[in-house]
Amino acid sequence: MEFQRTEIPDVVLIRPKIFGDPRGFFFESWHEDKFAAAGVPEKFVQDNHSRSAQHVLRGLHYQVRQTQGKLVRVVGGSVFDVAVDLRRSSPTFGRWVGFELSAENCLSLWVPPGFAHGFLVLSQFADFVYRCTDFWAPAHERTLLWNDPDIGITWPLQAGVDPVLSPKDEEGLCLRNAECFP
Repeated sequence: MEFQRTEIPDVVLIRPKIFGDPRGFFFESWHEDKFAAAGVPEKFVQDNHSRSAQHVLRGLHYQVRQTQGKLVRVVGGSVFDVAVDLRRSSPTFGRWVGFELSAENCLSLWVPPGFAHGFLVLSQFADFVYRCTDFWAPAHERTLLWNDPDIGITWPLQAGVDPVLSPKDEEGLCLRNAECFP
């Protein structure tokens, strides 16, 4: 596995070593010792799988208590995946990074606690899987507005097509009004 620090060093892009032949392929998507050696010594307590249609934008979600680190990847289709730093003490507070994750490129992204996370489905559908470091706690979940101009995420939206949002995501807060981390 190759662990690549991003423009926000705590967010890590993981490129697995893929072993392929005419039958298909194999790769490790999680290896506790290798992740720990790369500075991601996390324990995971919950695995999730979501399927979304094209143009669905989920996020930007985070939990203010029972904070969740997420190891995310796509096993069907492709998404544009985004992490936003919500740690006020961080030199990268309010900055974002985004990457295309797909079943084809097999990349994973480590999004640590203290970040909002979301994704836009680029393909006809996407199966998105992720491991969490703490359990989902709806009472502590918050939503950052996906198109907050102060953050300026460059979502790869198709011209003339609006993203499909849940009511919760439509009502997300701008960074200046959001509950953030110390």
